[in-house]
Amino acid sequence: MADIDNKDQAEIDPADMEDVEEVEEEETGEDENSKARQLTVQMMQNPQILAALQERLDGLNGSPSGYMESLPKIVKRRVNALKNLQVKCAHIEAKFYEEVHELERKYAALYQPLFDKRSDIVKAAYEPTDEECEWKADEEEELTVSKQDEMKEKAKLEEEKKDEEKEDPKGIPEFWLTVFKNVDLLSDMLQEHDEPILKHLQDIKVKFSDPGEPMSFTLEFHFEPNDFFTNTVLTKTYKMRSEPDESDPFSFDGPEIMCCTGCAIEWTKGKNVTLKTIKKKQKHKGRGTVRTVTKTVPNDSFFNFFTPPEVPENGELDEDSEAVLAADFEIGHFIRERIVPRAVLYFTGEAIEDDDDDYDEEGEEADDEEGEEEADEENDPEYDPKV
Repeated sequence: MADIDNKDQAEIDPADMEDVEEVEEEETGEDENSKARQLTVQMMQNPQILAALQERLDGLNGSPSGYMESLPKIVKRRVNALKNLQVKCAHIEAKFYEEVHELERKYAALYQPLFDKRSDIVKAAYEPTDEECEWKADEEEELTVSKQDEMKEKAKLEEEKKDEEKEDPKGIPEFWLTVFKNVDLLSDMLQEHDEPILKHLQDIKVKFSDPGEPMSFTLEFHFEPNDFFTNTVLTKTYKMRSEPDESDPFSFDGPEIMCCTGCAIEWTKGKNVTLKTIKKKQKHKGRGTVRTVTKTVPNDSFFNFFTPPEVPENGELDEDSEAVLAADFEIGHFIRERIVPRAVLYFTGEAIEDDDDDYDEEGEEADDEEGEEEADEENDPEYDPKV
């Protein structure tokens, strides 16, 4: 038997033996890699290890590497030269935004005739032609010719029925009020007592500062005659600055709003929704008699938008005023950049869908995954919530 084994071994080619050894080495390497992957997966599923890793990463995030401190003095000097170049870049960028502002002013004049026509249609000063009212749907939304004819006929009958039931409405009723109610940023400011007033809002215009004047823009809210105030236009002006801060030039990121001024609203007696009257009972300390005192106090209203906090000359504000102004700047910028140019799309809700598409759902997915992990942990018999 031993002779046969020796004979078999003698007949095996040495090259074949090398192949066998290589295969065994590959299999061993694959086993080690597989074990390493399994170990990594197990570690990443351990909440304690994950928490420790996250804490470590949080500590590293935004912290200097220490590399700058280790550089020779001559290299640090050169880095300072680069910083000085960066400051010059910031000043050039400021000039760029000033020219952008000039372009905005130029194109605002081109947009305005279209916005004026929009206003005329909204307030029934102009009735658009059939050709102007014809809207071609996207190819995906197009239906067959017969289906279109059927729907048109049905819509025509419904319109005729409505015409018989009530008078034909003028323009587009409650256009701007609907826009405000459709936008979360603005609807949060609206109170129930504001809505009857905003039904009289006919247009919002943006006016830019004249050439040579400091950078600014004014929002003009045009109202039809109403019973609430005598103003026909309410204004809000935002003053901007497009230059790096000397104390922190690297923070420059385009024009910033420095302050804003509103206007005085000439309220009709008893119609001022920014104030409310309350009654308080007061007890006399000596006699013990009780009297009722009437006081006027501020009231929540969208029209407080036209009386923003004043910024003192030193620029220092308390936290509440800073929060109010920050929100005010955001609203003013949003009205100028989004609402006025795309009002009809906010009226129909299409712009709101586009805004939603700008945000991904990573946060929601992360929450779902976290919930699944918590459920898995709770189902694990070895899971201890105290750890």
